[in-house]
Amino acid sequence: MQNVACPSCGAPVQFRSHASVMAVCEYCKTTVLKDADSVKDLGKMSDVLEDYSPIQIGTTGLFGGRVFNVIGRIQLRYAAGLWNEWAILFDDGAAAWLSDSSGLYTLTTERPADAQLPTFEQLQPGQSYPISGQSFIVAEIRNADCIGGQGELPFKIGQGWRIRVADFRCHSSFLTLDYSDSELPKVYAGQAVTLDGLQCQMLRDESQIKEGASKFKGKIDALDCPSCGSSIKYLPGMTSHLVCPSCHAQIEAAGPTAQVLAAGERMAQVSTTLELGATAKIDNRDYQLIGLMKRRDDENTGWIEYLLYNAQAGFLWLVETDDGWARAKVLDSWPSWVQHSDTAKLGDRAFNKLYEYQATVEFAAGAFNWRVSAGDTNRVVEFENGKSKLAAEMTANELTWSLSLPVAADQIRAWFGQTVAADKNSGADEEKSLASRFMMWLLGLNAIPLIFSFGNTWLFIAFALAAIYFPAKYIESLGETEK
Repeated sequence: MQNVACPSCGAPVQFRSHASVMAVCEYCKTTVLKDADSVKDLGKMSDVLEDYSPIQIGTTGLFGGRVFNVIGRIQLRYAAGLWNEWAILFDDGAAAWLSDSSGLYTLTTERPADAQLPTFEQLQPGQSYPISGQSFIVAEIRNADCIGGQGELPFKIGQGWRIRVADFRCHSSFLTLDYSDSELPKVYAGQAVTLDGLQCQMLRDESQIKEGASKFKGKIDALDCPSCGSSIKYLPGMTSHLVCPSCHAQIEAAGPTAQVLAAGERMAQVSTTLELGATAKIDNRDYQLIGLMKRRDDENTGWIEYLLYNAQAGFLWLVETDDGWARAKVLDSWPSWVQHSDTAKLGDRAFNKLYEYQATVEFAAGAFNWRVSAGDTNRVVEFENGKSKLAAEMTANELTWSLSLPVAADQIRAWFGQTVAADKNSGADEEKSLASRFMMWLLGLNAIPLIFSFGNTWLFIAFALAAIYFPAKYIESLGETEK
């Protein structure tokens, strides 16, 4: 460990790794460059945005039987959001990167580059390429800007530093090609990991995440939409991308004030079974519903997706369709699948192709871990094995996989500690039943004259009775259909 004095404020700056060439002074945010025996002031580094990540400098873990410490952080912004790259140092002096993107984690180290690698412009999500003797599928392509840094880092970065990277996956294996400095990319290889699997200690808990976010964002948790003034239920620190439920404005809540990124159109709010801000107890963890969106396929079938968040477990999706409920999780270990084939294999389970369609966001509200808006489309390919379903979702820059399982409506009610759908439906069903019984009573009352008189007026009376009977049966059928 090497201690130097910050050239700007004189505070001590630690270099725990001999490989680190720069560090950010935690007191004045000056970027300190360690250049041979001299220490240089490179100017101020923007502070990072305190997001929903439970990782912090000082977090420790275990990987491959070796203990590591988190010593630095780069925060990067791309078109759909932002992510963190955490610099980690093993006890034996080796360095690596722990990537943290939308609650998915990967750990990689730099490897020698192959002689033959695709160019950045050639890459397309879903395409496979042979790299280092293994077939990898392009998962995501990003152009991003560095917006902040913390701690010590193995190379020099500054404000406006821009990167071009592509992420690849093969089952749980992970690989990044970094084209930032040249057409021949640097190769970082590793695997998908979880914080539990890394046995991480010194993580931020939910209260620390909220506290850190509120220090940066001021009073933003009591947020009124800067576009229309409507109140937005918002959990500070969980995510900075918001969609106003009333006017659909896209809002960036990553600074002391909320800013409108794109104006939306005011529209009627979609009625949903679960409401923004609802809390649930799932697998003995407390989740909060932070976002929801309605999507529709090219056959005009619609469904609702609810985004839930827990500080330690990350993000979880609940999907409500006409057929019932499902619980979905984005996969960090990918299935084997060749594009356009009818079978995908996850572990030793084969999934057969079920549907392929275009999905469009029709309505979105709340907070999301990426930028979402009405009109967003992507291509979806679904596969099934028994009751389990796999879904591949593709855009021009990204491919993701998720696994879903059906969930009983009673289980949803148990998780949320309330009869979320039953109360609404039962109230409506009771009203329909009363209306039906009242109309049947009218039918009986009006039938009395028909019983005692079969004169020339019977045809008119029959029409009158039909006008009461059939609407009553229709109302009754509506109640049965919704159950």
